[in-house]
Amino acid sequence: MSGRVGDEFQTKEIEACDHSGRLPYIHKVGKPPKQNLLKEITNVVKETFFSDDPLRSFKDKPKSKQLMLCVQAVFPIFDWGRDYSLAKFKGDLISGLTLASLVIPQDIGYAKLANLPPQNGLYSSFVPPLVYAFMGSSRDIAIGPVAVVSLLLGDLLQAEIDPKDAIPYRRLAFTATFFAGLTQLALGFFRLGFLIEFLSHAAIVGFMGGAAITISLQQLKGLLGIQKKFTKKTDIVSVMRSVFNSAHHGWNWQTIVIAVTFLAFLLAAKHIGKRNKKYFWVPAVAPMISVVVSTFCVYITRADKDGVQIVNHIEKGINPISANDLFLSGEYVGKAFRIGVVAGIIALTEAIAIGRTFAAMKDYQIDGNKEMVALGTMNIVGSLTSCYVTTGGFARTAVNNMAGCHTVVSNMVMAGVVFLTLQLITPLFKYTPSAILASIIIAAVISLLDFEAAILIWKIDKLDFLACMGAFFGVVFISVEIGLLIAVSLSLAKILLQVTRPRTAVLGKLPMTSVYRNTLQYPEARQIPGILIIRVDSAIYFTNSNYIKHRILRWLTEEEERVDECHLPKIQHLIVEMSPVTDIDTSGIHALEELYKNLQKREIQLGLANPCTTVMEKLYQSEFADEIGESNIFPSVGDAIHTFQPKTIITEEP
Repeated sequence: MSGRVGDEFQTKEIEACDHSGRLPYIHKVGKPPKQNLLKEITNVVKETFFSDDPLRSFKDKPKSKQLMLCVQAVFPIFDWGRDYSLAKFKGDLISGLTLASLVIPQDIGYAKLANLPPQNGLYSSFVPPLVYAFMGSSRDIAIGPVAVVSLLLGDLLQAEIDPKDAIPYRRLAFTATFFAGLTQLALGFFRLGFLIEFLSHAAIVGFMGGAAITISLQQLKGLLGIQKKFTKKTDIVSVMRSVFNSAHHGWNWQTIVIAVTFLAFLLAAKHIGKRNKKYFWVPAVAPMISVVVSTFCVYITRADKDGVQIVNHIEKGINPISANDLFLSGEYVGKAFRIGVVAGIIALTEAIAIGRTFAAMKDYQIDGNKEMVALGTMNIVGSLTSCYVTTGGFARTAVNNMAGCHTVVSNMVMAGVVFLTLQLITPLFKYTPSAILASIIIAAVISLLDFEAAILIWKIDKLDFLACMGAFFGVVFISVEIGLLIAVSLSLAKILLQVTRPRTAVLGKLPMTSVYRNTLQYPEARQIPGILIIRVDSAIYFTNSNYIKHRILRWLTEEEERVDECHLPKIQHLIVEMSPVTDIDTSGIHALEELYKNLQKREIQLGLANPCTTVMEKLYQSEFADEIGESNIFPSVGDAIHTFQPKTIITEEP
């Protein structure tokens, strides 16, 4: 049995034995012990909702220690705060100051996306980051308004109330924020975070890319100085129609000059920061420089009298209480709940993805359920203090990370700078041109267009790419909420397709090994004469049991036709390799029974190889194991081959 790789092989009819000349011992699949029903249900619930065993650290601890651990679980700041040092504070201080220079102009612009006054954008970068600093588990994430959520919220809110009705519109925004926070808090408290994972990465890439295009198109009004009525719709057709209809008398050349000049400056700064990480601060401070310079230029030239639109007025002072402004009864409660759930889930998805990305870069773990509780709490508190939906933004988090942050104290520093801005500096923004805000937003959202990710998705999975493009075109050509609906629908459709149409494969034996592999992936793998081996790559449920049965029979028919054409031995045994089959239900058992009866009519023996404990237990409980015979259930394909065809082994040419 020794020789070189590549030598020819032949099939010899000899007794299959070990080195001592004895027949090999064929292992039998053990019958699993009967499980207690209550224990089985408990295990399922634990693995579904408590797979991380959150109570592990509480076991065998004194009551005082358990209380401290409980406080630290809710407020992680009391855990990492014990090791906080002056060196860490220096890094957090620099990060916080750098972050503030970026977020202040962005917040004013993002508030306009949500059709809210500019001060509400600044409010949302003061209170929520402070709440998150006490409760969040991510060290890097930077909290505040983000472009996609602002656009989504504004789009959904204006469908219910005209933004010109400022007070009811703001009340609906605060109520939607309250329900967004409640949704996030509930998902974390009841440990239902796995639900947000139904929105695939491909769908998120497409949705974000479409949102970037839509947000940029919305900025054309400010970029071109259009003062006439502009469409409230977000689709590309409606926006471009409004732009071209205003071309003859609605554009302002001074505004265009300001916008194009500073947009070029912002993009150049972004390029510098991307090319050389040492200059990360350049794109971070560029928005504030743009605001200061453009505001000064408009003020000294009084360009606002020539049609250049300006911010005009930002209320001075910190967040006023808005608890009494919430719609907790009446016709708007249901609408606010619907808007809040959608905005909350999108905000949650973005924050968790960003948090995990930067945690992986720094080699630490974040608790997804704790993050949801923290994000939910901060949005609930935010809704009571005149804020709208906030989350972690990728651009600001990247700046925070590159600036050298160590902890969420950088969020506290940023909030402190925003506080000073609200108290002292807001009157200075009066002459800030709207075109600058439009330029800042466009420069910020360009990074949401991830072409490399889309190309990679195309290379890896065409169905994923379909979901990506469906979400993208849905946002661009219809609306943000329809694009989101398409993204979710296509993600779920892919899951259903994979569940209902699982893969199966014909296996063959690799030369000089006892390994059996897919014959399509390994052309050198040889099928055993008279035996067909098929692997099922999925759990067998009611959704796919009939398909699996018919697919196995189709494999058998195709193999029988090939055998007849090549005058090979007739198929006498069919082995189903079940190692990937993690579970089976009643429909799956019935499908196996029907397959067994069909094979009996063809005088073909069915064998099952390597079923897991869960599957074996159900095979015995259904009595199918007795029907097929325990001797036809094997721990491996090799054992099944030795039993069904003991005299056929592969040997080398002497």
